[in-house]
Amino acid sequence: MYSGRIHEIGLIESVSGEQIIIRSPKSAGRLASGGTVNVAGVRVIAEHVDEERVTASISAETRRRTTFDQLLEPGLRVNLETPLALGDPLDGHLVQGHVDAVGKVLGAERHGTGRRLWIRPPARFMLKVAAKGSIAVDGVSLAVAEVVKDRFSVVLVPSTLTGTTLAGLDVGDRVNLESDLVARLAAARPPAAGAEVARAVSALGWAGHVAGRLGVEKAVTQFAAGGAVMVWDPDREVEGDVIFAGTALPPAAFTFLLTQVYGYPCVPCAPEILDRLEIPPMPGEGDHQGTAFHVPVDLAASTGTGVSAAERAATVRRLAHPDARAADFTSPGHVIPLGARSGLLKERAGHTEATVALCVAAGLPPVGVCCEVMNADGTMADAADLEAAALRWGLPLIDLRDLSAYL
Repeated sequence: MYSGRIHEIGLIESVSGEQIIIRSPKSAGRLASGGTVNVAGVRVIAEHVDEERVTASISAETRRRTTFDQLLEPGLRVNLETPLALGDPLDGHLVQGHVDAVGKVLGAERHGTGRRLWIRPPARFMLKVAAKGSIAVDGVSLAVAEVVKDRFSVVLVPSTLTGTTLAGLDVGDRVNLESDLVARLAAARPPAAGAEVARAVSALGWAGHVAGRLGVEKAVTQFAAGGAVMVWDPDREVEGDVIFAGTALPPAAFTFLLTQVYGYPCVPCAPEILDRLEIPPMPGEGDHQGTAFHVPVDLAASTGTGVSAAERAATVRRLAHPDARAADFTSPGHVIPLGARSGLLKERAGHTEATVALCVAAGLPPVGVCCEVMNADGTMADAADLEAAALRWGLPLIDLRDLSAYL
């Protein structure tokens, strides 16, 4: 087991068949023949060790699954780390030296006094990458800075640039990648009862606060993929809502809102939808925020009471269907439509308008579901609560201000 904290940069002196000799005075002093060493993110066995060199074998399988298929040659500088011993500090994160994937550097740019790298791994590996999570790149323990579609970025601080080989990476270079061990162990557990709910909520694995135009793009992409987005309103309501698109809403999504989000699920709709379906406004002046409640409905074809998660999800999906008509619904019911303003966020910066605006931006019918996030003790979730919940549920969290600025 390793920590991703590089002990030295070694130099490959020779390569003969499967055998390599690495000049590594510091690491050689910590190793014994038969022990293991992490070479550029790859765990290998030190077959022979002298005062300055380590001799190891690289199997054909290891070559095939790592950058060693092409980059293993004399003169190559490699990151080296010897195994953790009892009492050693864990400065990075737990690293096994088992390469999960080979990624390609797509971008390299200055970042203050450091450097930012954009890396694209295979699609299967992206499911294991989370913003602010840990990752090993060529054996170096790093924090994932951002995750965007098919790539992620890491920021290299000056000490990493001087103490590892990552400073020499450039566009087109290939790197060995290992996902976080703790995350892998958690994923290896038998599926819990809520696994279906988790899949319905987090479509792309983006979690935590996102901001600006890029944050809005992440939120819209997550939304279009069928996942949920958390939207924080620091001005009007000082509350956060979990929001789904309505067009393909699964029952598990409604189960999640009812059993974990704890708020009051409502269905924001574009005004023309409510007009076409002849769903009138609720009588009265509404709440203090100007929310436009409409008469609650159920799906007429439902054989139950309309209150189950499956029945409510079916009602929402029909509201979003372009062929829906007034006769498809009965009232009063258990699904509460909300009327969005025709100008959406440019007219009113509320969660109702944010829901419909996200649907429109994602190219989906303008019907969604929003539900306030409430703590288990009945209090409303504040900004810190929302950030923790977003990470726990695997959701992007974005401010209503950013949505209003870019949608």
